[in-house]
Amino acid sequence: MYLYNSLSRKKELFVPNHPELVKMYTCGPTVYHYAHIGNLRTYIMEDVLEKYLRYAGYNVKRVMNITDVGHLSSDGDTGEDKMLKGAKREHKTVMEIAKMYTDAFFSDCAKLNIKRPDVVEPATNCIADYIHIVQTLIDKGYGYLAGGNVYFDTSKLEKYYVFNDFNAEDLDVGVREGVEEDTNKRNKNDFVLWFTQSKFEDQALKWDSPWGVGYPGWHIECTGISLKHLGEDMDIHCGGIDNAFPHHTNEIAQSEAYLGHKWCKYWMHVLHLNDAAGKMSKSKGEFLTVSLLEQKGYDPMAYRFFCLQSHYRKNLVFTWENLDNAVLAYNKLVDKIAALDPNAGGEVDKQMLWELKQRFMKGLDADLNTSLGITAVYDVLKAKTDDKTKLATIADMDQVLSLNLLEAAAKKREAAKQAEAAEEHDPEIEALLAARTAAKKEKNFAEADRIRDELKARGIEIIDTPQGPKWKRV
Repeated sequence: MYLYNSLSRKKELFVPNHPELVKMYTCGPTVYHYAHIGNLRTYIMEDVLEKYLRYAGYNVKRVMNITDVGHLSSDGDTGEDKMLKGAKREHKTVMEIAKMYTDAFFSDCAKLNIKRPDVVEPATNCIADYIHIVQTLIDKGYGYLAGGNVYFDTSKLEKYYVFNDFNAEDLDVGVREGVEEDTNKRNKNDFVLWFTQSKFEDQALKWDSPWGVGYPGWHIECTGISLKHLGEDMDIHCGGIDNAFPHHTNEIAQSEAYLGHKWCKYWMHVLHLNDAAGKMSKSKGEFLTVSLLEQKGYDPMAYRFFCLQSHYRKNLVFTWENLDNAVLAYNKLVDKIAALDPNAGGEVDKQMLWELKQRFMKGLDADLNTSLGITAVYDVLKAKTDDKTKLATIADMDQVLSLNLLEAAAKKREAAKQAEAAEEHDPEIEALLAARTAAKKEKNFAEADRIRDELKARGIEIIDTPQGPKWKRV
């Protein structure tokens, strides 16, 4: 399996640190509002990666944080706290907001067949871990106290910009219109490890620390949670491309400074879902959620299919027309599967299943190319083999794609049966058949023929049997 590693900026053969277990970390949501479908594109692709690793035979431990404290409006540690902003909007406490939107997030994930990670850890559970890490960084000379806050000193690093060869002058992190530059920093790219003072907005949740009562910076959360549950090394760290800088950059800086060695081997970043105005964002006011798609009559599976048709390292443009095209394609695929006989006899052709499975894996091995994975499903439908083997192969592949293909096909078959049963008992048609039978008994053959011709014009064929006339649509 080859994965594009954002750290090396090239595709690399995936070789885990420990063959017995793949350690995987994914940045979770900041639970101050509903997740929009742009956020969920990232979680869909991370879900496919985890499921494919398991499908390929690896044991996987996947950890996700829930950011319920310490994430300010700017990734550069400035502005109003997002959690407090949500609490004010909803007239609830910060922890009530956190629970409400955490539950909503996992409800959306369930609708999209996104598996819940093995470990889900709210940031507020690990305060002691952050304090220990921050104190160690201070002791090692990477952390300093200024203006009541603890900062990470990026000048102590040999290389800070690890994901791209940025010019330092081009990246004034934390300085934006309406926000005063943090003059406590020794270097403009230094970032906060622990807040005790904030000139922007008071923080609802605070804890005792060696540096005063305060709360952790956003970046330290993922370091603390990953070290707690995955240990001192990690195989894959995932997130949206907007997390690469500064969040993941800062994670690497503080984690490797704390550990004294390389921390994470592979970095996977999912590119944006864009709308007509550009990157989707909650700050724009109205934003697209799974619930909104459902209200408009869309099956969440159609959105998952829409995402899987595109490669995760390409920006994906959302329009209603594009989603409608995905709905048509998904429904056609389900129709083809529904046409297969689920009661077909015989044994599954294991050799054919293996050959078809290799085509599927070849696509996913090529940097998680889900579009090729879907193409492999169409290849199954065209394969010269029996229906039982085709259905078994599609079920096998859908362990990774998670598109409910067989379930949706079964519903189509059942709906068709019910429609057929309803047609077989159409009162109007049966009344005309009874009138035709009566006319024939009365030897009024002209009337009987007229009724037959009327039904024929309506697409109804009459079949005379010893048990009486039957009908079907043609």
